[in-house]
Amino acid sequence: MKTTTSAVVWIAVLTSGAARVFGAAPPPPPASQQIAAAVLAAPEDRRAGAAVLGYDDAGSVVQLRAGTNDLICLADKPGDDRFSVACYHASLEPFMKRGRELEAQGVTGEARMKQRWQEADAGQLAMPKAPATLYVLTGKSYDPASGKVDDPYLRFVVYTPYATQESTGLPLSPSAPGAPWIMFPGTAGAHIMINPPKK
Repeated sequence: MKTTTSAVVWIAVLTSGAARVFGAAPPPPPASQQIAAAVLAAPEDRRAGAAVLGYDDAGSVVQLRAGTNDLICLADKPGDDRFSVACYHASLEPFMKRGRELEAQGVTGEARMKQRWQEADAGQLAMPKAPATLYVLTGKSYDPASGKVDDPYLRFVVYTPYATQESTGLPLSPSAPGAPWIMFPGTAGAHIMINPPKK
């Protein structure tokens, strides 16, 4: 009996160690904690009404809270060494959802970006009809007890599909620290970048 028990214990230890070695994601935080952290990316007066997407035990994105305004927030993805949450206008959800689907299929980086552009060009992927904002909050870590982000940085992205330098008057790179500029002009993924100077 001792041998059997010892074997079970060692299997559990080895399995746990293997999960860490091979990068298996840890269980996600409780839904309430994911929600509290996710909405920090949103303007303060929009947080209470924002819908929140987060992660279940299988690592899938699920709705944690329904919303009453036009913002959707995405919780921090468990298992990596950085904190990153985002909130965006609801009109961007088809674009964001498709990005998550492609990533789950192993399509990442530039390939994922161009795949979505092609689908939008073909009328297969709905894009915002008006400028739509994405807020991204990053940091070294998040403390659920205090609700504080270590070394927080908030940046802003305003999606304007197919906008160009000529149609907006914006430069192709920032003209001053924190100044807006347009990225990927003329594509479905055209957007205005606003990166405030870091402290």
